[in-house]
Amino acid sequence: MKRMLSMALLLAGAALLSGCPKKHDVIEPPAAGSQVAGANSSTESPETSGRALAGDDGQGPNAAGIYASGPLARRVIYFDFDKSEIKPEFADIVTAHAKNLTSHPGLKLKLEGNTDERGTREYNIGLGERRAQAVRRALMLQGVAESQLTTVSFGSERPAVEGDDEAAWSQNRRVELVYVQ
Repeated sequence: MKRMLSMALLLAGAALLSGCPKKHDVIEPPAAGSQVAGANSSTESPETSGRALAGDDGQGPNAAGIYASGPLARRVIYFDFDKSEIKPEFADIVTAHAKNLTSHPGLKLKLEGNTDERGTREYNIGLGERRAQAVRRALMLQGVAESQLTTVSFGSERPAVEGDDEAAWSQNRRVELVYVQ
């Protein structure tokens, strides 16, 4: 049932994104470590800045080091224990990043799969990969080019939170969306 709901949400998002094609300016991310002057200015609107990406409203960091808020600013998708299905509450994040990537074909995204510490190293590497691939498939269903996506699994090697309880484990069961140049 959850899987059908997830797929229905993803397909609905894809249908919304497949409207009339528009010509978008391709905005490349700035060089690593560079600052964008005035990026956090509340007087500059995304439509007029010339530097804004789709979904950018000038409030938090986005894919190109500029500022965004909302789903585009969120870059982590969390998973249930021993699962690789994207939970419905993360559909808006997937949709926002898919829209951003389809609007800016020069952007590339690395999907980093992670697990909690339970299980063998080999099992966790496989589970992290399944999670990253699930996000990859969801993005591609919404029109993202395969060439814009790479996946990697760190298993339990890169915990976000140290600890041996459910509070820590739940933060470690994730896929991080990392924009790369």
